[in-house]
Amino acid sequence: MIRVPEEIWQVRGIKIFGKLIRAVVFSTDLAVIKNVNADAVIAVYPFTAQPVINQAITMAADIPVFIGVGGGVTTGQRAINMAMQAEYQGALGVVLNVPTKNDVLESIYAVVEIPIIVTVVSSNKDVIKERLESHTAILNVSAGERTPQVVSEIKKDFPQAVIMATGGPTPESIKATIASGADAITWTPPTTAQISKEMMKDYRCEYI
Repeated sequence: MIRVPEEIWQVRGIKIFGKLIRAVVFSTDLAVIKNVNADAVIAVYPFTAQPVINQAITMAADIPVFIGVGGGVTTGQRAINMAMQAEYQGALGVVLNVPTKNDVLESIYAVVEIPIIVTVVSSNKDVIKERLESHTAILNVSAGERTPQVVSEIKKDFPQAVIMATGGPTPESIKATIASGADAITWTPPTTAQISKEMMKDYRCEYI
C-alpha cells in the first residue's frame, strides 16, 4: 500500500455527496490508484482527453475519481462532451485546466450535476471572482512553491471558496498549505518505476 503523508489527515476536508475528501492522489497509474490509501484520485493528463482513458480509471478505482476533461488541449464542445461522459462513467467531479473559458464552465454546469473543479495558478481577484460566478465548485490551486500564499490570498478575498491545493514534497510544505486555508490536499505519489527500483535494491541484497 502506498500511504499518503500523515500530515495530510490534519486538513478539514471537503464533503461531496456525503463523502469526506481530504487526501487526493494525483495519478493516472492504475496500479498506484488501486494501491493507495487516499480518499480520492485526481486524474489529469497532458494529452487530448479520451473517454477510454477516463473509463479505465473510473472502472479500476476503488475510491472516488476527479477526472480531467480538458480546458487546455481539449476545449469547447469537446470538453463539454467529455464532462458529460465522465459523469456517466461515474466520476465524482470534473477537472478543467487554467485556460478554460468561463462560457465553457457555464455550459458544463448546465449539463452535469457533479462538481466542477478548475485549476488556478494565481490569486488574481477578478479571475477568481469570474471562476466562482461561472459555477466553479472547487478551486484546484497549483502554484508550485507559491501555493500556500495563493491559497491564503484567495481565502482572504473569498472566505467561502472551497479549495483543493497541492501539498508539495515535504511535511513542512503540506502543513503550510493546510495552515493557509486549503480544504483538501493533492499529493503526487512515487511512480511504479521508483517503487520497483527500491524493491529491486532489497531483492539484490537478499538474494545475491
